[in-house]
Amino acid sequence: MLTPNIETFIACDSEYEDAKLVLFGAPFDSTTSYRPGTRLGPSAMRHESYGIETYSPYQDEDLTDYAVFDSGDIELPFGSPDRALAMIEERAQIILDDGKFPLLIGGEHLVTLGAVRAAVKKYPDLQIIHFDAHADLRDDYLGVQFSHACVIRRCYDLTGDGRIHQFCIRSGDREEFRFAKAHTDMHPFSFDGLDAVVSELKASGAPVYFTIDLDCLDPSCFPGTGTPEAGGVQFNDLLSAIRKVAELNLVAADVNELSPLLDASGASTACACKTLRELMLAILKK
Repeated sequence: MLTPNIETFIACDSEYEDAKLVLFGAPFDSTTSYRPGTRLGPSAMRHESYGIETYSPYQDEDLTDYAVFDSGDIELPFGSPDRALAMIEERAQIILDDGKFPLLIGGEHLVTLGAVRAAVKKYPDLQIIHFDAHADLRDDYLGVQFSHACVIRRCYDLTGDGRIHQFCIRSGDREEFRFAKAHTDMHPFSFDGLDAVVSELKASGAPVYFTIDLDCLDPSCFPGTGTPEAGGVQFNDLLSAIRKVAELNLVAADVNELSPLLDASGASTACACKTLRELMLAILKK
């Protein structure tokens, strides 16, 4: 019997009703400040995921042992960040209201704001863990407040002081670093301090949103991104950090900023796929 040709991320083909975790893509890059192309990230990750295994030797877990539903990409209007964010929020809200875990695939980092808006409505005491090369704390970028350069500042508008924990940050203007010193919990350059943050949040049981901008990785292992920054972390360090954060009361997460055409070798897309697999397994096994 013939079946429809519907491409999902590898092994994420369970029925929605059975799934504990739901993927959805936000192929949006209208506010990208340097090199565009992240709108192609979600579809590239689905397609190239068939080049990796469902089994993780890092965690001795297999995606085929879990129920994951891939709800596909939202058809977003590229000319309207406001409308795109509202549509992302709506999708995340449906998944949260159904008692499932929303896992967003970007797209540029601005897409995170839509999912955070949904999460903070359900969890007003939400904490955010943020892996990134960039602070993303500008109040505006070239006069625009809804830019991927401002996404964490807009999230701060929702959470307030002391509830955003930033790691690997190694780029931003002076005012962003001054703002972080006063208002967020920033750990620049590496994952130093992550153990203490995880211990504190685990003890409190606070709900946590986890956002991973893949440019936290060094360009030597992840060149396929719009704003590469030298001096990043290595892949195995990222996987170790993901497993630590997954011990928390995670309620939603995202992976973003893959721009597949900027790495013709395909290595960056493969790296993104493996990161997503490891993140899903770390969440699901808990």
